Amino acid sequence: MLKKGNKLYGILSGSCPRCHTGSMYINKNAYLLSQALKMHERCSNCHTKYKIEPSFFYGAMYVSYAVGVAFAVAVFIITYVILGTSATISFIAIVVAIIVSFPIILRLSRNIWINMFMSYDKELGKQ
Repeated sequence: MLKKGNKLYGILSGSCPRCHTGSMYINKNAYLLSQALKMHERCSNCHTKYKIEPSFFYGAMYVSYAVGVAFAVAVFIITYVILGTSATISFIAIVVAIIVSFPIILRLSRNIWINMFMSYDKELGKQ
């Protein structure tokens, strides 16, 4: 299973990229749309500042595009190739899947983006 110290753990858990202990988000529920992207300023465990510079998370928009495309391709393969539905049904399934998973895609892209710039520190993870 995924353990602390693994980049994928930091990305999927939404935890601090440096210590993998504190949560980056104020509310763990991504579907509470009013608070989906509200983050703590610093980690509650190691005090790492999440917003490295002003507008830091604008780069996550590019990541969210790639993640959205990956979701769409996965839905297309499942619906059109595996289930054998029509192209119209596959298109509708893609649109519905993107709308439903939008909050997850937003958070996942932020997690990927910040983990590209910060690495896990074993000493901070022990605190």
